[in-house]
Amino acid sequence: MKGDYHETDSPTQVGSDSTTEAIASAERRPVLIGLRGELLATPIPLERPRVTLGRALEADVRLNDAKASRLHASITTETDPDSGQTRFKIADLKSTNGTLVNGRAVAEALLTHGDKILIGDHLFRFELLDEIDRAFQQQIQRLLGHDELTGLLTSKSFFTELRREAARAEETSQPFCVLMMDLDHFKAVNDNYGHLVGNRTLQDVGVIIKAALRSGDVAARFGGEEFAAFLLDADYLQGLVAAERVRRGIEQSVFNASVDASDPAPARFRLTVSIGVACFPDDARDAIRLVELADSALYRAKRNGRNVTCAYRHSLALNEGPLRPRRD
Repeated sequence: MKGDYHETDSPTQVGSDSTTEAIASAERRPVLIGLRGELLATPIPLERPRVTLGRALEADVRLNDAKASRLHASITTETDPDSGQTRFKIADLKSTNGTLVNGRAVAEALLTHGDKILIGDHLFRFELLDEIDRAFQQQIQRLLGHDELTGLLTSKSFFTELRREAARAEETSQPFCVLMMDLDHFKAVNDNYGHLVGNRTLQDVGVIIKAALRSGDVAARFGGEEFAAFLLDADYLQGLVAAERVRRGIEQSVFNASVDASDPAPARFRLTVSIGVACFPDDARDAIRLVELADSALYRAKRNGRNVTCAYRHSLALNEGPLRPRRD
């Protein structure tokens, strides 16, 4: 009968023997995968001869973790003198709280695929990944850490990066600024043109924000029509200059009100944004407090008529003097 399966039928061949062998013999490289903590799902390559982990600025893998020592542990790649094979060794660097491998404190230990490493509150799994596995892990990290609509960081990832920057700035005595941004009257876009147009508009705004900032600066979508950014090595005046670049970029853009690409004469509209700026260390040294103060400045911008940039302490911004160059 048509459609019946007979013993003489051959099953579909998924891949040739040579393909299978190529996948099996693909180069597998060592990585740490974050299982818990701020580096959740992050693949950390271990391809240098020695990789250090800890809170210090000079650590290769910086951990924003009060239970981790400044230089907590190291992972080295070496050759076994007997077999000639590559092996990986973790060593505790006389840390305060110790380094645990599979639940046991170690001074040093050889690592094998699947071993779990606990450093402070951060849990990692040691893995040997081929190219396909590495691409998969990077995609997982991107999906977890980035807003699906705009491609900017999520608020959770933003706070993770911001706390790292605050710790770095504390050690290097370099200023940085936080921007909180909210689109003005955005509800009218959804009400007048629909949520599909609203979503595309948010995507376009994300592109405008990224274009207005330097490559090293970090931007995020906080949800709805609210965005945030922090600017590396930026004082108050530089923060206001960057914020104005974002504000003008959105103000001068014309957005498409039609979702039909074939529409010969789609309706168009404009948007504005209100922005609040706070600076480390002038306003606060704590990362969360900086966001709160920038948010306070944002609401002052709303009260002042919208489409405005406000500094949390405007008197400091005015006294900055000449604009100094920012390092790339």
